[in-house]
Amino acid sequence: MALDQRPMKIGVLTSGGDAPGMNPCIRAVVRTGIARGARVIGINNGYEGLINGEFRELGARDVGGILVRGGTFLQTKRSMAFREPRGQREAIRKMNEVGMDGLVVIGGDGSLTGALALHRQGIKVVGVPGSIDNDIWGTNISIGVDTAMNTIMDAVDKLRDTASSHGRVFLVETMGRGSGYLAVMAGIVSGAEIVLIPETKVTLDEIARVVESAYLRGKTHAFIINAEGSGYKTNDLAQALEDMDVGYQTRVTILGHIQRGGSPTAYDRLLASRMGVKAVDALLSGISGVMTGLKGRGIDYIPLEEVIANKREVNMEYYEMVNLLAQ
Repeated sequence: MALDQRPMKIGVLTSGGDAPGMNPCIRAVVRTGIARGARVIGINNGYEGLINGEFRELGARDVGGILVRGGTFLQTKRSMAFREPRGQREAIRKMNEVGMDGLVVIGGDGSLTGALALHRQGIKVVGVPGSIDNDIWGTNISIGVDTAMNTIMDAVDKLRDTASSHGRVFLVETMGRGSGYLAVMAGIVSGAEIVLIPETKVTLDEIARVVESAYLRGKTHAFIINAEGSGYKTNDLAQALEDMDVGYQTRVTILGHIQRGGSPTAYDRLLASRMGVKAVDALLSGISGVMTGLKGRGIDYIPLEEVIANKREVNMEYYEMVNLLAQ
């Protein structure tokens, strides 16, 4: 190495909502960077930490044991300051002060929007999609989706025992303010009678008919999966169905933030590791302004401009599959 050369410094942060698999991705970024001769700087508390200079150099042992942990050991915050040009300039100033040459951003659409803003100002940055909603365009699946899906499935499987014992319809609320992906896929793998999502509207009478039909066909229980952004408040819907006398007593389970937690599945650990390695290799190769995304079996680079300009939509064929299989 020439005297005027120094190891590349790569920063890594997690931003927005946490997702199972973020820790395995951080681990992959750190260990790949070190193996490739770079130094890796962990940034606590997302973009807020970037603005405040909350930096610490990470070694291979610093990320030991985090592979199995949910959440993010770097922690995460939503930063209002970073949305403004002044906050972005301060973040860049702090990066320059420590000689940070590039940045890996792990998070959802808001986080990737921030990554694009930095790229447009000359910062080398690569995004990694981490969101349980699976609403990020350009990748077949995001980090955290598989674990969240398994959490929902496990919960519904347990609820089925009591639903069947008492002859009840359970309304299970999943996350998904703007995307019904989790609800639709949970409906298929959990055997729901009907799924309510933001992308399509179903009337109260239609819901009641589906549930009453299940009762008249002799089903011992029924399930309604309700995405939080469907337009129906789960408790209000349960009371309405009770008043309409659809045959079953109604019960409600709101899964809430339990869907974000838990040890990442094998799939999420592998996906996160692959994306983390690919992100570091991009920066070391001089590639910037892209997101790592799963395309088929491979991890590709997708321009952040395209990622932010588009939204991944729910496959309505899967939505129809719920109705087809609820016989």
